[in-house]
Amino acid sequence: MTNLDSLLKSRDIILLTKVCIVKTMVLPVVMLWILACCSPWGREASDTTQQLKNNSRLLQRSKRSWVITTLDLEEEDPGPFPKFVGELFNNMSANMEIIYLIRGPGVDEFPEIGLFSIEDNVNGKIYVHRSVDREKTPSFKVYCDVAHRLTGHIVDRSLIINIRINDVNDHAPEFPEKEFNISVKEDHAAGQPVFQMLAVDLDQENTPNSQVLYFLVSQTPVLRESGFRIDRVSGEIRLSGCLDYETAPRFTLVIEARDCGNPPLSSTATVHVHVQDSNNHMPRFTQDHYNIQISEGRASQGVLRLGVQDGDSPSTAAWRVKFDITNGNEEGHFDISTDPETNEGILSVIKPLDHETQPAWSLVVAVENEEPLFSCEGGQLQRPPQASASAIVSVRVINANDPPAFHPGTFIVSEVDGAGPGTRLGMFNATDPDRTAGQIRYKLAYDPANWVSIDERSGVVITVKPVDRESPHVNDSIYVIIAHAIDDGVPPQTGTGTMLLFLSDVNDNAPMLRPSSQHLEICQSAGDKALLIEAEDSDLEPYSDPFTFRLDGTRGDTGDMWRLGENRGYSVELLMQRSLPLGDYSVPLLIGDKQGLSQKQTVHVRVCSCPDGFTCAEPLIARAGVLQGALAPLGVAFMALAAALLLLLRCRLVSGAERQGHLVPWDEGIQTLITWNQESRADPPQVVRLGSHGPQLLSVCPRACAPQQEKPPVHVPGSPSCFTAQAVFSRVRMLGGFDDRSVRGGHHGCSPTHILGWPPAGPPHACFHPSPTCKASAILLNLTCLCSQLKCQMAQAHTPGTLLPHLQGRTPRLLFYFLVSLVPVYLPHSFPQE
Repeated sequence: MTNLDSLLKSRDIILLTKVCIVKTMVLPVVMLWILACCSPWGREASDTTQQLKNNSRLLQRSKRSWVITTLDLEEEDPGPFPKFVGELFNNMSANMEIIYLIRGPGVDEFPEIGLFSIEDNVNGKIYVHRSVDREKTPSFKVYCDVAHRLTGHIVDRSLIINIRINDVNDHAPEFPEKEFNISVKEDHAAGQPVFQMLAVDLDQENTPNSQVLYFLVSQTPVLRESGFRIDRVSGEIRLSGCLDYETAPRFTLVIEARDCGNPPLSSTATVHVHVQDSNNHMPRFTQDHYNIQISEGRASQGVLRLGVQDGDSPSTAAWRVKFDITNGNEEGHFDISTDPETNEGILSVIKPLDHETQPAWSLVVAVENEEPLFSCEGGQLQRPPQASASAIVSVRVINANDPPAFHPGTFIVSEVDGAGPGTRLGMFNATDPDRTAGQIRYKLAYDPANWVSIDERSGVVITVKPVDRESPHVNDSIYVIIAHAIDDGVPPQTGTGTMLLFLSDVNDNAPMLRPSSQHLEICQSAGDKALLIEAEDSDLEPYSDPFTFRLDGTRGDTGDMWRLGENRGYSVELLMQRSLPLGDYSVPLLIGDKQGLSQKQTVHVRVCSCPDGFTCAEPLIARAGVLQGALAPLGVAFMALAAALLLLLRCRLVSGAERQGHLVPWDEGIQTLITWNQESRADPPQVVRLGSHGPQLLSVCPRACAPQQEKPPVHVPGSPSCFTAQAVFSRVRMLGGFDDRSVRGGHHGCSPTHILGWPPAGPPHACFHPSPTCKASAILLNLTCLCSQLKCQMAQAHTPGTLLPHLQGRTPRLLFYFLVSLVPVYLPHSFPQE
């Protein structure tokens, strides 16, 4: 029951909705109908609607059509305007009141707005209001419409009217320019086109108004043998007859272009024709025969200038000439060229002449223009067969002193390598064309190794030194010897000959190691890895490779450590028998050539450790040794200079203090000294030793390093405290050069023997007081020792002048000991430790 109730309710709702919609639509329609029937304007609208329905029924029954006459306008019509053009008609005018409308170009659009209009839109008459230029707008496309007079609605389809503008001959043909300048060569053939004229007529194409004809109005100058004509249709200007530059270099032509309209219109243009000179004049020599004299034996430029004349324009191809020696120069001794400025021929001797061979020459020289020659016969061009002129040049050769000539100029001789002095190599042979034999002397001109000498008269070449094929002066086994042959003429002349000495090789060089194989490196862990040893021989085949290699057995341990591997002819493999300790090894080899000639060579092999298994790692101590070895000479020189300067400065200060009557100790500042006038035994000697813990200072150390004294140091005038040489000697002793037993102590005097030589035997007496500050003071202590001893020498000698005999021959020794004492200070780890 519930579903049925729901369905009935839905149907009621839909029906009610439809009733409402009908009432909503019908009510407005009824109201409008009542108003239309009762009101006046309603009745008028009803009448109009009925009339439109009737008209519509009429149009449906009748055929619609446009009626129009052809619209043509004449160009440039003078009027009067507005002027009737044509009338439109549509048969719908029989059923309703209509009006005619036009639009488009010429009406309300470009190119000409307002040109056409309909004055009375009821009858459809079209008018034009001004003249039309056809060349600007040849036609117009106008759209025509018909509309209801009352409503303005378009009632028929549009009609397109093409208004044509009929052309009139209002444009004359025009040339692009008023004047033309053209050039034509003098040898231009008759009948060939010279230039083409072209005029343009803007009137309608393919009509008589635009058809152009050409006419030659005038020619200046007028010549019987030279003229021009023009083709009336194509406008081509052609030559009639021959041109002559010398007679008329320029022509002026007046050309007319005329159309075929009625009446015809025309225009003119001027053509200036410039004639270019061509070769119509053959060159001529200024004289037919020339005579000259030329010295023999030398080349000469410009021995003769040959003048020519030409009637064509200068500096043109028709005027420029070229020369040729047509006869008498078969051996190529002469050459002739053209001077571009004067057009003359320049004769030169490029190959020396020989009076004895040919004392006289006769040359035939021809000349012609660069441009071909032409002539005019009967108004037609001709090419004459003879286009050149010729002249004869007679040459007389003047005799001169000729240089000697070698026969042959270059020759080869052979000799074995190593030929000793006195070996005859060959002989130069030279003759003088002017004189008899025996008046020529020979002289060496090139012998870079000074191996040979030459006999001045005979030209025989002999060796003065052994010849060597391996000399740097020998190239590909050839040694070059050059000799001069000099005659006794005035002036003397010299000829040159060349001897090529070919040295055949002998087995005079044993094979040797290549530089790259003299020093090699191998890893200790290389195992069976081989070193490649290469050899070379300066000799040629068959005195060179393949080589033989073997270990030298004179050293018994060589075979235990090394062995040879594969022999490749020019190289061999070197392998370790076992893993060898690190170090440098010398491996002696005997290397022989193909003929058995051998010599001993040594390969220096370094066995090294290789962290990466391939590259030797140079130890730190080795690098330090290399650095020390490189810097040793520079370091020794610098230390020697520093020692000398410090020594002189110290001695200067000490001696100056003594002259003032007091001495300032070097290890203290400037203080007041107290003089003690009492005797006492000498202070113990001051010595510096070098031990495993660095420098060890004895009593000579500064106060900070020495034991505390009960009394301050006292200076006794007249009895100077002098350091002995034991300080330096102790350094030398520590280096292993001396033994303690060789030193005799107990004497610490200042005699020259004690100071400059070594003191008596006896060990040095000193106390040991190690201190870190002593290391920095070691050098100054040694300088103090040396300076004190020099001071003692000066005190004992009383005068500076007596010191020289004591120091002579000993001062270098003192400086040497001082430098030796410096080495342990700077390089404490380079000496064995105690």
